[in-house]
Amino acid sequence: MIVNRRKKSVVIAGWSVAAMVLAGCAQAPPPPAEEVPHGYVEGAEEAAEAQSRLVVTDADSGAVRVLDLITGDVTEAGHAHGVEEIAGDGRFAYLASGPEVRIVDSGSWMVDHGDHVHYYRAAVREVGAIAGTGPVRAHSDPAVVAVSFADGTASLLDRAKLDAGTITETGKIRDVARGAAVMPHDGHVLVPVEAGAVQVRSRDGGPVTTIDQPCPGPAGSAVTRRGVVFGCADGALLVSSKDGVFSGEKIPYPRPVSEHERAREFDHRPGSDTLAAKAGENGVWSLDVAHRAWTFVPTGPVLAANAVGAGGPVLALTADGALHAFDSETGQETAVVPLLSNPGAAPAIEIDTSRAYVNDATAGVVHEIDYNDNLRRARTFELGGRIAHMVETGR
Repeated sequence: MIVNRRKKSVVIAGWSVAAMVLAGCAQAPPPPAEEVPHGYVEGAEEAAEAQSRLVVTDADSGAVRVLDLITGDVTEAGHAHGVEEIAGDGRFAYLASGPEVRIVDSGSWMVDHGDHVHYYRAAVREVGAIAGTGPVRAHSDPAVVAVSFADGTASLLDRAKLDAGTITETGKIRDVARGAAVMPHDGHVLVPVEAGAVQVRSRDGGPVTTIDQPCPGPAGSAVTRRGVVFGCADGALLVSSKDGVFSGEKIPYPRPVSEHERAREFDHRPGSDTLAAKAGENGVWSLDVAHRAWTFVPTGPVLAANAVGAGGPVLALTADGALHAFDSETGQETAVVPLLSNPGAAPAIEIDTSRAYVNDATAGVVHEIDYNDNLRRARTFELGGRIAHMVETGR
């Protein structure tokens, strides 16, 4: 039986060869294209967890460094002297330095598909610079980056080309309210204007519509899972969209608030719906976007504040260098630790899903804080110089 099968195979093979000869110059079908894995990004490595990194600047030398929070490795990323402010959009850091904004690719980012998330890591690199003066705000979606400047203008950049290492401006907006920022959202950009309104425009800056709720004196903004929040003189405006239709919902302050005490800058853990903002010299505001509720925390003057998220504390750094944790709903203090011995340049508090990071410019270090364990100092990264500015990426 075995012999017979072999003979049959030889006969079949012979007929196959003959068929190929008869076909002459007939072209063989191309091999099937190799399937690209879901989430594949050319030149990047996908990881199972967030690849958090910190972009920091040294005020003494002008050095820009990227600290890998997983490995502890530090990568040099060029120089930017006289940095006034730093902003981030989850992957890129934008450093306002004199008449330009330098852009650094941290090589770490997250892609949120709603029902699942992809984490990526790649090489750190300088991308280049765009003209514009600080303070600067930067926000992006998969298609566009909106970089807003102090003079009421904003540059729109092609995000895909920026990912590839090239800066391409696709539009310029010149009527942004001072102290406010342009926010990409649902295939459009939201533009707060001096007249006290938030306009919806196309990704190249063309007019589309205006949000039906006013926002007098717009200042400060944040992206949450429930929409984009804008700070207004009379509270906050939450802008959301459904089926391409944009709408606004006002979240008024719980009491009359003076111009001095209103929220002007929001900070929060990316992906969360709880925001923190300084309340002038009197304390900190906590805004629970999910429940449309403000809470005033009477901290007195603070150097920095940030919010962990639903069920987590609001963190505040006071002028004596102490880090405080407050219940975001009641405003009661739950923990305090001395952290900075000689607070120099205004520090930042960056927060991810389990840790907070505070830069100590005078000591040249960054402290990693476990906010779920009574503000325990988990690690201290000694970077040297004066770490005056810092932003976290990879979240």
